[in-house]
Amino acid sequence: MLKGKQSWLFESCPSIVSTGVSGGPFEANGNLANDFDILHEDLWMGQDSYEKAHRVLIEEAAETALNKGNLQKEQMQFMIAGDLINQITPTSFAARTLQVPYMGIFGACSTSMEGLALASFLINYNGADYILTGAASHNAAAEKQFRYPTEYGGQKPPTAQWTVTGAGVAVVAKNSGNSADPVTTSATIGKVVDMGITDPFNMGGAMAPAAADTIVAHFRDLGRNQDYYDLIVTGDLGRIGHETAMDLLNQSNIKLTEEKFKDCGMMIYKSDQPVQAGASGAGCSASVLYGHLFNEMKKGTYKKILVVATGALLSPLSFQQGESIPCIAHAVSIEMQ
Repeated sequence: MLKGKQSWLFESCPSIVSTGVSGGPFEANGNLANDFDILHEDLWMGQDSYEKAHRVLIEEAAETALNKGNLQKEQMQFMIAGDLINQITPTSFAARTLQVPYMGIFGACSTSMEGLALASFLINYNGADYILTGAASHNAAAEKQFRYPTEYGGQKPPTAQWTVTGAGVAVVAKNSGNSADPVTTSATIGKVVDMGITDPFNMGGAMAPAAADTIVAHFRDLGRNQDYYDLIVTGDLGRIGHETAMDLLNQSNIKLTEEKFKDCGMMIYKSDQPVQAGASGAGCSASVLYGHLFNEMKKGTYKKILVVATGALLSPLSFQQGESIPCIAHAVSIEMQ
């Protein structure tokens, strides 16, 4: 059901019946290590390229989600997923392994919630019974494509963020009737917002206006305010973007406390890890949501959360041609039944 200008209300409340989360060595030393299902000791993961290792992350997360849900891949009607690498090849190659009908999507770091919104929409309107959805990133693969290869040893400014090596995948299904399963209740699809920032080392600052725009739209379309949610969490704005988004929301009379308004990019790593402004990457919000936040909801810590994944829609070519960075954010509300 369409609500307002850019939101959907999922009347059937599709269930997130199981999740799988895999990560790398930096995540194994991070703040949320206990919420990962699989953690690797090195970035190669037994492969001969970082891109192949990236594929392994996705395959492992998907297979873990299926196993935890006691489900077979043959029961999945669709897989909706993506990543950051050229033509989303790691995800497409993982889909080749999994052999589930596949829709590859690219929303940069907003991919996780774009996928969850689309999966929920399809299930809400009887387009499927089971859908795999998720997103992933790999630090060394992303750095090589968007900035400098890790081996180059280039210095980064304080505004830069550390790309998460991780994958988060969920099985979304028709409402299970199980009160232990979180459900998706609505989604708000964001607009592209471009404030003219051209610095690829300040993604948080570039994405913050898109996050604020989508949150404002979500509250407007659904007639809600910040009191409806126990937690509003952005995808990967990091410290710089988080502060900027909070200021922008204050200007729209949405006043959030640090306790209620958090950022996945600030949650995943410890304060003494050298990540500058925080974490980023399509795997950031996916692994934090489908790992840590999913577990916390099942424990009863949160009853209602709004996850707002943000993405910078640039490419190496657009940056080289001097283009500014267009950004987007998609929001999905997740509640305990």
